[in-house]
Formats: sequence, structure tokens, C-alpha cells
Amino acid sequence: MKKVIKFGEDVEGYNIPVLNEREIRAAAGILFVMMFLSILTVIFKQDFTMLKYAVTIFLTDIVVRVFVNPRFSPSLIIGRLVVSNQTPEYVGAQQKKFAWYIGVTLALIMFVLLVVVNSYSPITGIICLICLIFLFFESAFGICLGCKFYSLVYKEKAQYCPGEVCDVKSKQDIQKTTWPQILIVVAFIVFIILLVVLFQDTLKEPPFDLFGLETATKASGNQ
Repeated sequence: MKKVIKFGEDVEGYNIPVLNEREIRAAAGILFVMMFLSILTVIFKQDFTMLKYAVTIFLTDIVVRVFVNPRFSPSLIIGRLVVSNQTPEYVGAQQKKFAWYIGVTLALIMFVLLVVVNSYSPITGIICLICLIFLFFESAFGICLGCKFYSLVYKEKAQYCPGEVCDVKSKQDIQKTTWPQILIVVAFIVFIILLVVLFQDTLKEPPFDLFGLETATKASGNQ
């Protein structure tokens, strides 16, 4: 029974239970796409059906992670299959568990308000945004925002963080950002703003059918 109800893996060379950060990032990407598409459906079609399914799936998945075993989480299993050829990157399980407790809380609130009560409000909107931010940072950057609060709450240093961010060390030259690079980013943001301001009317024009396929299809359908 202990092998079933357990959080983290025992890996030789690590003195605490650990998880594979690579499969966690893959799973976060899967959940991000699911939630993002569901929210887009609400925004553009005013249809909450897909979002209700997504919230229920998200809650079920993360409850399995926290209260049963991450090994049995469907999204993590899929993530493991996707990155099975990559070398594992081990991270401390304890801070991940704390972060996922936050996820359980947010998902439970969403489930009650959106699915059980069948309501929407600024609360559900803000929670959706927070979940998207958490999932995006995890999948895109490998940054566990929930883990950042672990040290603040428990007053102890987290062990085995992704990319060894818990360890104080000097950056290598390839990691350093110069002022010219910062200016390039600022200039690129200005470029985007000017692009929107100066070419908004032009870019809003719908494109025409280059080969006339839509017109031909309509014509054949009317015959």
C-alpha cells in the first residue's frame, strides 16, 4: 500500500524523494493547452461547456497527484511517454507537493463555482488567469511559481530545484544579458507597438482567396 500512496520517487544518490522535472513540464504544457483552448471557447463563443470539462479533468488529475501518487496522474503519464528518451532532471518532491496543493485549492474553487453552482464571476476569471500563468511558466520556462512560496512558508531551503536555482552560484558568460541585448528587447517592443498603431487598418482587412477555391466551392454547391 505504501508503494501506491506515495509522493515522489526514491532515486539512488538523492536523500529525499524526487520527481522528474521534464515530465512535469510536459504535463503542464498539456494542461495549459487544454485550459487555454477552453477559455478561448468561452471568450469567442460564450460557451462554457468545454471549460467545465477542462476544470473537472484538471481537478481530478491534480488530486490524484497530491493525494494518491504522481505516478498515477494521467497527464504525468502522458508527459513521461513524451519525454521518455530524455535524461531525467530530478527535483525535490516536497516543494512540488506544496505547489500542487495550491493547484488543488484553485481547481476546487473553480469546480465549485463553475461546475457545481454553474456560475461565472471575476473570481473564476482571475483563477483561470492564475492557473494559465502557473502552467505557462512551468511548461515554457521550467519555473515553478508555486514552489517559490515553499521557502517562505516553511522557512527552509528547497532541495534539488530545476536548473539548480536553489543554489547560489555565479552566472556563466552564456547566461549573462548585456545592455545592448536589453535595448534590443525594448526596441522590439516599440516596434510591435508601432506596428499595431500604424498598420492596424491595413492588417484588419480580411485576406482574399488567392486561388478562388471558396468561390468555386460555393458555385458548385449552388448548382
